[in-house]
Amino acid sequence: MALCEMFRFLVRTIGFVCLAGGFAALVLDGARSIAASTLIATPFGESCYRMFPRSFPLLQPAVERHLHPLVWDPFLLSVFLLPTFLVFGLLGMLLLWLAQRRQETLDRVSRA
Repeated sequence: MALCEMFRFLVRTIGFVCLAGGFAALVLDGARSIAASTLIATPFGESCYRMFPRSFPLLQPAVERHLHPLVWDPFLLSVFLLPTFLVFGLLGMLLLWLAQRRQETLDRVSRA
């Protein structure tokens, strides 16, 4: 049981870090939008390229060669075109939802 609790803590921590990253990306996009007087939303692919400039271009050939070309084009390409704050926010909420404690159900028999 302790291993399950540690894993849940780890997933919850990663979820909170993703939510914080999504909020930071939202603040950055908001500041850029105010400075440019137009709406700016940084795509997730651009953020990944800025973080990993050497290895990110190698991702497409690796996915197409080792998994399947359809994994890259409709799925991953669509994810990389989404705004960074949306990807991190949704990932954080998903991880927090997965790591929540389940409610114990009480099986009651009602008599009429």
